[in-house]
Amino acid sequence: MPAPSGPFTLPALPYSYDALEPYFDAETMHLHHDKHHQSYVDKLNAAVAGYPDLASRSVYDLVANLDAMPMAILNAVRNNGGGHANHSFWWTTLAKSGSAGAGPKGELAKVIDAKFGSFSSFQEKLTAAATGVFGSGWAWLVLMPGGELEIQTTPNQDSPLTVGHKPVLGIDVWEHSYYLKYKNKRPDYVKAYFSVIDWDGVSAKFADAK
Repeated sequence: MPAPSGPFTLPALPYSYDALEPYFDAETMHLHHDKHHQSYVDKLNAAVAGYPDLASRSVYDLVANLDAMPMAILNAVRNNGGGHANHSFWWTTLAKSGSAGAGPKGELAKVIDAKFGSFSSFQEKLTAAATGVFGSGWAWLVLMPGGELEIQTTPNQDSPLTVGHKPVLGIDVWEHSYYLKYKNKRPDYVKAYFSVIDWDGVSAKFADAK
């Protein structure tokens, strides 16, 4: 049976599959984007079919307002809407050229230093959060409602938006993100992640979140 069509679509990667080599391999990027992310989109479209009011809203709005979802599709929107929202956000925070791996600059750098003591301390804390996620999930740097940065984790495809926290960057620690290259060595994958963060893009997201 063909995948249901609908209002939500898979965003194109803003770079080629091999653009993040050798840190993120091309085969993983292809499967992660074209198969895993596409599956979330297809299942979300199936869930909102018959709910035109929901289909007209953004996926970020849906996951930010799960308490307003019909019970019949609540879990589908949480899981598949969350998967679509999280990945759509994540692809745009990765790069290999320009600011990638260089660390934050400007206001974001100052706020990270003020909150965590230093960029290296922030790296250690985010690494600990990401490697410590039990099973599948994400580690995030979020902007809290009061304007303070915080490192958090979410299980599965839950989004920080659901509890009113705005993501600034995040790392996917589902095994499909890294197993082809890193096998069971999640810490090696997390270390590699710091070499492909697009800090210019993350700074822009921080500014938007504020």
